Amino acid sequence: MKDQHKNKPHEDANPNPEYLIKSIAEQGYSLETSLADLIDNSISANADKIEVLIKTNEEPFVLFLADNGDGMGEASLVKNMQFPSSSIDDIRVVGDMGRFGLGMKTASFAQTRCFTVISREKGTKEYKARTWNVSYLKENGWKIIINSKENIAELLSQYRLISNEYLNSFSEYSPNTIIVWKGLYKYEEYLDEFNRRDALKKEISGSISDHLSMVFHRFLERKRNKVSIRINNFFVEPFNPFPVNQPDFRPIEYKQKSIENDYIKIEGFILPSRSIDEARKGNSIWTTTGKSLMDMEGMYVYRADRLIIYGGWNGIISKAPRLQLARLKVEVGNSVDHRLQLNVSKSRIVVPYDLRNSFYNYITYLKEQAEKEFYNRGIQKLTSVKGAPKQMLFEKKPSNKGMLLEINHDFLILKNLRDSLNTSQRKDIDLIIKMVNTTINTIKQVHEDKYFTGNIDDDGISAADLEMMVRRLKSNGIQSEQIMDDILPALGFRIDSIPEKIMRLINE
Repeated sequence: MKDQHKNKPHEDANPNPEYLIKSIAEQGYSLETSLADLIDNSISANADKIEVLIKTNEEPFVLFLADNGDGMGEASLVKNMQFPSSSIDDIRVVGDMGRFGLGMKTASFAQTRCFTVISREKGTKEYKARTWNVSYLKENGWKIIINSKENIAELLSQYRLISNEYLNSFSEYSPNTIIVWKGLYKYEEYLDEFNRRDALKKEISGSISDHLSMVFHRFLERKRNKVSIRINNFFVEPFNPFPVNQPDFRPIEYKQKSIENDYIKIEGFILPSRSIDEARKGNSIWTTTGKSLMDMEGMYVYRADRLIIYGGWNGIISKAPRLQLARLKVEVGNSVDHRLQLNVSKSRIVVPYDLRNSFYNYITYLKEQAEKEFYNRGIQKLTSVKGAPKQMLFEKKPSNKGMLLEINHDFLILKNLRDSLNTSQRKDIDLIIKMVNTTINTIKQVHEDKYFTGNIDDDGISAADLEMMVRRLKSNGIQSEQIMDDILPALGFRIDSIPEKIMRLINE
């Protein structure tokens, strides 16, 4: 098709580099999300040792992020400093955390107006470096600075000095890529001078550590190819928001759907009601240091093993105190980004229209289960841990429809009473116990119906037991209608599940 505009008059429309860079930087980045974006690149480059070092004793504040990954030769470095460095349509390998080819640049410019990338290919000695500097762009247009050998040596010396000043340095560690942020303008320009250092130090030890501990917890927890992240004096410890090693942390049956050549998997979890008190006391396995259960309620989206979004329900339902025990794990492959409309800072997704109804239905069920656990928190002190001493009259038993509250057969007084009875009398008291259990759990609305099948069920009532029970009830003057309308439903039986032989006996 002929180009209608080929010979039309035209003029240059080059954007003002200063204005464009400052606009590009406003992508919703905080300091911790900017660092997470840089660490994505380190992990994608096969680094297993990453350190974030921030010099806070003088201004401008200087930040170094270094890793021992594959590094880059000069040609790769030049390519990766471009806007963007890759196509949004490129097919990505399974572990690639990138998306737009903009992350390192936008994440850096969101925090600084001047940053340098120093790198070398793993196994080589000579570093190369390039610098983006907004002040230089303002004077010279779209030009990137080629760093001299002397300047690279000076930056490396500063890095090694600050790395050695802090405690807990890596052993047998030689970085291949180092990113240098010179000046953190959001702290230096927008905070009172007296508060700048304290604010940055609190950020380092608080929100940055919390964020990285959760976002990269799978990499930090690995047994093979484990990743270590050092921030100044300390190592980041993993925080898993789904502590499946806790016996009363309850999963809901997951759902999975194929999309094109990839997948989306959703799986709900209910925290035990005891987590409410434990989180309030601090040092909880259920929350990070700076967050509450309500902060952490909601959806957790994992992409290529990296947690990209957490907390909140992404507009599907609203947060509420009674839902603080609900968490939804969403696993997605890295080739469905366009369907989820993942943004540059990896801080927002949009659930596709054709999946929204499925998400809503699943979250609605998860919400119901969380509300039941929340409203039943008064029984949270009852033991539900296998092997724990059974010293209470009631105990909690997990089921796929919630925690059941049942009379404890091993409660000492009850056990002694049953042991003193004959077989017939024990059957009577077991019948009463079953009726109490069923009634309690019906009121709690978490009872899982166990319809009569003619076999011994979990409560030990067989067809022969049921027949004997009916005969005893009738011999004591209980009318057929009472047995049908009151006693059998109280035992959890549905009338159409009762064997014909017993129905005839009831109606005699």
